[in-house]
Amino acid sequence: MPVSPEKVHRIADMLEGRMGVEELFQVIVGEKDPEAFDALIAYFQGKVSWSEPILLPLSDHLLIVAKDGRAIVKCTCGYEFEDYRVNWKVKSRVYVRETLEQFREIYPAYMHAEPGWMQLREYYCPGCYALLEVEAVPPGYPPVFDALPDIQALYRDWLKRDLPIEPHEFRDLTAEYLARHIPV
Repeated sequence: MPVSPEKVHRIADMLEGRMGVEELFQVIVGEKDPEAFDALIAYFQGKVSWSEPILLPLSDHLLIVAKDGRAIVKCTCGYEFEDYRVNWKVKSRVYVRETLEQFREIYPAYMHAEPGWMQLREYYCPGCYALLEVEAVPPGYPPVFDALPDIQALYRDWLKRDLPIEPHEFRDLTAEYLARHIPV
């Protein structure tokens, strides 16, 4: 949907830290702008060089986009992960910090986890090597699937518009993806 440049600029100010605290507070507690979602999509669409329509932003770098009738996760650099129902972390580059020396690279003494009790996993985009997320988990814990939005319900029930992809079952497909791609 077309949205005014002023609304996109306001979203940019908010996301890029140029909005003052008082104005941001008024946005948070005030009446919600029905065009804010479209302004958010327009903001992210203006930041990327590719043309697939953005359906929903997940983070600063990760977006759910419509491609070939499916919803996939795509980085702002253009790297394509997988179906949005597959945890994008399984296709990312991962650096695991788990030793005292690795923890001390980023934490002061006595401010880090106990080695052997926790890992810090840094997830990077394979395309541009942007840091996408960091998670702290016990060793052996599977990658946390942070967000699996029901985009069909979002578009149908909240936005009251058609979703430009094929209807699909809403469920986590990560285990099936791993079963197909990891040799036993």
